[in-house]
Amino acid sequence: MDAKDYRNEAVLFFCKATNSKYKPLIFRRFTRASEAIRYAVEELAPKALASCSLEVDEQHFFGREIRPLYDSDDYPLRRRHIKRRAHQA
Repeated sequence: MDAKDYRNEAVLFFCKATNSKYKPLIFRRFTRASEAIRYAVEELAPKALASCSLEVDEQHFFGREIRPLYDSDDYPLRRRHIKRRAHQA
């Protein structure tokens, strides 16, 4: 994803429930991909982030592919300091 893609509309699919057999899939549309990425990294639990999917302009990013988009130099929004867990490396 390059810098201009962060401004495109995005869709995020994720499951918040981690301790249940029934895990409803949540669909959320964002005006900008940068906002979807920030929500996924800063608001979702690590297990939810690992199993979510992001779609931007017919490109798909799954689980661990999303965090590098947030860490990229091209990412346009201010980041909240988030501790990285060893298994997320």
